[in-house]
Amino acid sequence: MRKTYIVDSGVQNGSDIRFLLQEVPQELEVQAGGQLITDSDNQAFVYLMDVVDGYIYVQFPKTVWPLLASSLEAENEPVLTWGQIEISLDNFREELTMLIFNIEGNHNYGEEFSNAVEEAFKEQLSLS
Repeated sequence: MRKTYIVDSGVQNGSDIRFLLQEVPQELEVQAGGQLITDSDNQAFVYLMDVVDGYIYVQFPKTVWPLLASSLEAENEPVLTWGQIEISLDNFREELTMLIFNIEGNHNYGEEFSNAVEEAFKEQLSLS
């Protein structure tokens, strides 16, 4: 079973967005994986982080979706922070953009999740 870490908050300073983890990862060497997937059962987006023996999940629940939406307008990729460690989430904005446009009107993700994504990212979706 893969380990999941949950982002419980974030901060924005101009176009600099930082997401904070609830729990410090036990893995010593963590790198950005560059891939974002969905967890429609838990109403979350999940970023994959590479570790020595595979990968871990970093879950972005609905509570931080407003910052996810803001990250699409930012100049730089968001950063994941815990303790003194900061990791730029490579390819995050491109992956998130692709997912929200794929989810729009697509109830294969579940109607509740699809509707929640459409509501949270309506500004970005209206620009298409």
